[in-house]
Amino acid sequence: MLPNSKISVALVGLYLAQAVPLYLVAAALPPILRANGVGLDVIGGLGILLAPWVLKVLWAPLVDRYCHDPRIGRKAIVLGCLLVTLGGILALSTLDPVKDAAVFFPILMAMSVSSATQDIASDGWAVEHLAPADQPGGNALQGGSVALGVVLGGSGTLVLYDLLGWTQTLWIMAALTSVLVLPFLRLAEETGQRPLPADRGKPGLLRFLSVEGAWAMLAFALIFRLPEGLVKALEQPFLVDQGFTLSEVGAISGGSAAAVGLFGALIAAWLIRLWGLLPFLILLICGRTFAFAAFYVAATTGITPWMLIALSVFDTFLRYIEIVGLFTAFMRFASLKQAATDFTLLTSATLLMYMIGGILAGQLAEAMGYGPVFLTAALLSGIAGWIALILLPARVRATPLTPASETT
Repeated sequence: MLPNSKISVALVGLYLAQAVPLYLVAAALPPILRANGVGLDVIGGLGILLAPWVLKVLWAPLVDRYCHDPRIGRKAIVLGCLLVTLGGILALSTLDPVKDAAVFFPILMAMSVSSATQDIASDGWAVEHLAPADQPGGNALQGGSVALGVVLGGSGTLVLYDLLGWTQTLWIMAALTSVLVLPFLRLAEETGQRPLPADRGKPGLLRFLSVEGAWAMLAFALIFRLPEGLVKALEQPFLVDQGFTLSEVGAISGGSAAAVGLFGALIAAWLIRLWGLLPFLILLICGRTFAFAAFYVAATTGITPWMLIALSVFDTFLRYIEIVGLFTAFMRFASLKQAATDFTLLTSATLLMYMIGGILAGQLAEAMGYGPVFLTAALLSGIAGWIALILLPARVRATPLTPASETT
């Protein structure tokens, strides 16, 4: 079910090396800034740092091209991006979170751009080194790495900050990130690589759209996660308004990510191998719709605190198994002629709609309350999910494991 050991170790290290700095910024920095008296308006403005992760599709073809340029290569791109990220962490370690908060933004933006660029190269490597039969297991490892990255980069940073302070904590995180990427950097590029087309041509976004089924696949990516953004943006504020303290909310969200992240990813890989991708996605949509409807019941009629905690954990579990399912679908469609470009385009599409859903959720909840938004999400989950499955190209639903599938 999992790729060979060398590929697996390199894959986990590669994505952990991205996740630790990412969640240091996304999960640990906001509460650290808030604890030091930084205003919510400044902290809220950090949301713009997600922009490179949506816009990275614009430079994905360039990264794809240079990854296979013998004068540069994928490892040079990953290492260069990582050095920018590590340089940013070390620069932040010399600054004061309160006095120098204004200086943080350009450093954090540079880190975000470098991390997003590194992700393009990493995703391309994953597509090129995971055969169709290994893709569910490989994506389970990737999802598990994200969960562990939340713990190390987010919770780990907060714990070390309380024990050691700002500067030493960032030094430790930089050192940890450097060690994590070593298995990937030491692994030869050709190890476990799928047969690549002899004539790769020039990567480009229009080239993706010229492939049969590309518009349907892009539409699938655009609509599948829209309902999820409506709920995720409101889940933690909803818990606060239900009487949970900030520390309890952090323990519920962070703890559930750690507890069910890797478990959920492995379960998803097993189910896809057992049933196939289409039945798995049907089950996911049904589970997601049930969870969103349960949030509606919690908002309108009320449920016990323990039931609400269980619902939040279940929702987190669904998001991690969703990662495995979606990434497997994207890998199946991505062409080996421009793997990083195709995969990045599809993941950026899902993130864009996820963000739009989150933005709409805040405005709708302010005007109507939690209940109508959760109900809307539940209805959209079923309707949009059904439409998405109709759009899913046939060759993604059931991938042939023949040599011909290696050259699409």
